[in-house]
Amino acid sequence: MVYTLICHLYTLPDAASIAKVKSKLIEAARIYRKDKETVGWAVMQDVHDPRKFSIVERFAQESSQQYHLSNPYWKTFDPYVVPLLVRPIEVLRHEELVGEEEEEEEEEEEKEEEGKEQ
Repeated sequence: MVYTLICHLYTLPDAASIAKVKSKLIEAARIYRKDKETVGWAVMQDVHDPRKFSIVERFAQESSQQYHLSNPYWKTFDPYVVPLLVRPIEVLRHEELVGEEEEEEEEEEEKEEEGKEQ
């Protein structure tokens, strides 16, 4: 089951803060996408309010966050971004829903792939 974090950020109203957060998010995505057991790491900006940003972090499982949190870049992110925000980052934690049949099919496909690799 994929473990997903959805983070919402809302910047200060000045153009410089918006630009700095946008740039830092793009940089973070390039780095975090390479972390072990990271399925995806996407950043988005609201189409109507340029101060609103979202991050969707997808991990193979909840424990996969350890690789993300141990990445040295993580220690630089909050100290840079938080002062540019109106309020704390909202973090929502989810497990993606997969039906039993789909999960069984995925397991079978994984076994087939493993068999092909050997």
